[in-house]
Amino acid sequence: MLTLKLIRDDKDFVINRLKIKNFDATELVEKIIACDDRRKECQFTKDNILKELNNIAKQVGQLFAQGKKDEAEQAKSKTAELKEQVRELEAKQAEAEKELNGYMLLLPNTPHESVPCGKGEDDNVVEKMGGTIPELKFKKPHWEIIKDLNIINFDLGTKITGAGFPVYLGKGAKLQRALITFFLDEAEKAGYAEVLPPLMVNEDSGYGTGQLPDKEGQMYHATMDNYYLIPTAEVPVTNLYRDVILNEKDFPIKNVAYSACFRREAGSWGANVRGLNRLHEFDKVEIVQIRKPEDSYQALEEMKAHVEGLLIKLGLPYRVLRLCGGDISFTSSLTFDFEVFSAAQEKWLEVSSVSNFEDFQANRLKLRYRTADKKTQLCHTLNGSALALPRIMAAIIENYQTEDGIIVPEVLRKYTGFDKIDITTM
Repeated sequence: MLTLKLIRDDKDFVINRLKIKNFDATELVEKIIACDDRRKECQFTKDNILKELNNIAKQVGQLFAQGKKDEAEQAKSKTAELKEQVRELEAKQAEAEKELNGYMLLLPNTPHESVPCGKGEDDNVVEKMGGTIPELKFKKPHWEIIKDLNIINFDLGTKITGAGFPVYLGKGAKLQRALITFFLDEAEKAGYAEVLPPLMVNEDSGYGTGQLPDKEGQMYHATMDNYYLIPTAEVPVTNLYRDVILNEKDFPIKNVAYSACFRREAGSWGANVRGLNRLHEFDKVEIVQIRKPEDSYQALEEMKAHVEGLLIKLGLPYRVLRLCGGDISFTSSLTFDFEVFSAAQEKWLEVSSVSNFEDFQANRLKLRYRTADKKTQLCHTLNGSALALPRIMAAIIENYQTEDGIIVPEVLRKYTGFDKIDITTM
């Protein structure tokens, strides 16, 4: 969440920046300041009463010592009334703090100054394009090819679970595993330490990275235990550092994690969600960095370069988008999306988002570091998909298709043990 200091010291900045996200924060900011004023007033009054109680206690002791018992009892009787006032003030203060925190959680992160205005994805800015779109002699969408080759089966997934839960078979499963291992190996080369996190998190973790209360409708919820299936490994990996105070020598912190991801928001109709284009369960490799504020935008460029390098090595045509205010997430300050071109569908498919959250998540997580002069300061958090598997699989299947199968990208062959998936594959 945004810091209370920023909201109080520069409310006009907060309100004006959030207009870029098409969010009118005026009323919410005023409510936050009003709640904080109530909280402060309760604290001020309570402190004065506690001082008075302390003085009365000293006075009572002196009066008893002087043998003035009646006067001591009279002074002592006043403390009961003052203590009741303290209890009432504490209740009011707790109510104000609860209301304040509730409002704070509803306020999005302020976008970076470079975020363009816009209402939605059509207003995103194409920053860069790379690779070559293949000219296919044979052009089938991946959902037809996978049936021909029997490498991914949606009917079996629907039978076992439901729509959006595919089953990977034979060389399809091996290609999926090859991509995961390739992404993890490349991240390790880039200095990321691997983590294998739980696939479910508690409510505190969801709040820590901003999925709650913003996206609870998109998350699968195990209600009996109040756990949530993760929508991305960002959630458990970033929460490793919740309630942690780091030292300057700990930086940079770079983690990578492979996990299954679960998202309820995936639709089940239309060409945009056919086949692997959108799933309820999918695999992804995620990179996460924790940095000092002055280093976070350099880290963002580093992460972008890493994702771009993966797409180049896979030989996939790609483009990089700077997200506009209407498409950037609730928690992000600046986000770049990477899309690959799916030759058979003749459309761009998002395969990665790389974001800097600045101190928004860190403030929720109470993730700080101790500076050289022993002061504590909030860290900056960043993450990116490196990469999400389904649409990468779709693009490889379509872009590398031939009349009798799929050619495996050269960089993956040492992991698959084969260079082609042909029509006889099981």
